[in-house]
Amino acid sequence: MEKPTTIDEYIAAHPADVQEILQKVRETIKTAAPQATEAISYGMPTFKLHGNLVHFGAFKTHLGFYPIPSGMDQFQAELAQFKSGKGSVQFPFNQPMPYELITKIVKFRVTENLEKAAAKKRK
Repeated sequence: MEKPTTIDEYIAAHPADVQEILQKVRETIKTAAPQATEAISYGMPTFKLHGNLVHFGAFKTHLGFYPIPSGMDQFQAELAQFKSGKGSVQFPFNQPMPYELITKIVKFRVTENLEKAAAKKRK
């Protein structure tokens, strides 16, 4: 498979059942961060707003979601049931996708990035 250059290409390269989940995650992020722009970064769908906001990607058995460490720290209790790393969490495909939690994390990251951008302007 060639490296995708758009989120549409990335989603199209996966099986139909996974495409459905990826598209719903994409729509969930777009709704939570309507001013963010789409990109492919690190070979994965990425949303940017004054820097990287979140990344996500499909793997064999799970959706990887990457809200950077601050997004993980802020929602530590709600993410505790999922396998996670420093700035990532795995949402298994065989469980309901936590779209409401994804929305809350994305909104938190939007606020965080907007505050950082505003602080830079004040300097």
